[in-house]
Amino acid sequence: MSDAALPPSPPVAVGHRFSREHQFTPEQVRAFSSAAGDTNPIHHDAALAAGTRFGGLIASGTHSAALLLGLTASHFSEGNTVVGLGFTVSFLQGVPADATVVSEWTVTAVRPHKGGPAQVVEMTGEMRDTRAGATVYVRATGQVLVGVRL
Repeated sequence: MSDAALPPSPPVAVGHRFSREHQFTPEQVRAFSSAAGDTNPIHHDAALAAGTRFGGLIASGTHSAALLLGLTASHFSEGNTVVGLGFTVSFLQGVPADATVVSEWTVTAVRPHKGGPAQVVEMTGEMRDTRAGATVYVRATGQVLVGVRL
């Protein structure tokens, strides 16, 4: 798509929220960890992992972060161009290899980007178990540039 064909970016407002649910499986946790080059046995060896404080396999940090950050790209690229500017991720708890989680972001600030129609969007996000009042596994902050001309 050429720059001329890009539609104008719809405005993004403070308070805008978006989320996605994900079901981890032990097979998926092993495959992602292997693909990422993470050989930590806590992601691969169920017998070893059962004897740890986690009580079983857990997803790698790269896996949970990829799902959380990937949601921002998927969400903002619907009808826009988007470029990540930076993210900070904190791992609070291990994500069990059979957990169903929701990743959710909330827009906390929006400002125009210099020299064009793009917007710098700041957000806070988290990945938590889907059960009410359940565990928050990951927290994050991030900035993306929405509506940038590529």
